[in-house]
Amino acid sequence: MMEEQELAEQCLRGDNRARQQLYERYAAHLYGICLRYVSDRDTAQDLLHDGFLHIFRSMNKFQWRGPGSLGAWMDRVMVNQLLQYLRKEQPVERVEYLEQLPDVEDEADCTLAEAVPPEVVMELVRQLPTGYRSVFNLYVVEGKSHREIASLLGIREKSSASQLARAKSVLAQGIRRWMEENGTK
Repeated sequence: MMEEQELAEQCLRGDNRARQQLYERYAAHLYGICLRYVSDRDTAQDLLHDGFLHIFRSMNKFQWRGPGSLGAWMDRVMVNQLLQYLRKEQPVERVEYLEQLPDVEDEADCTLAEAVPPEVVMELVRQLPTGYRSVFNLYVVEGKSHREIASLLGIREKSSASQLARAKSVLAQGIRRWMEENGTK
């Protein structure tokens, strides 16, 4: 197994064995990222493939910054590819502003969510509507601000905030439902 820096250098030179090794090392992780943004597994697989093609074509833009930098760079490239796909194929739904949203129950207590298996939570996230899922992932997982999300998705900041609120509400309802169905409440 090549080290990360050497792997990147060999991929930049067009070494197909290095590319295969890069794919094998990172595909599962990047597929997980795809599934966070796109609920359909076949589409996620197609986007993973397209993302790797873009990664291989863009290796000249990668700058080594120490261990983990290749994976972090690939994560950013993949998220950008996913956002480009979503903007083109599945425009983020415009939703009401926060002031116009009906009152919803408080979000699930974090301790409740901890009682739910991670794969159940991920499935609940995958079931969110595209806009909710995109904003939730960008805000919660990627750590983006509403201003950054608005810029990335071509929406207003208030729309980003309202979609996040809705996403959290839908997730909280799903967690409660799962807990009731599984007798963990």
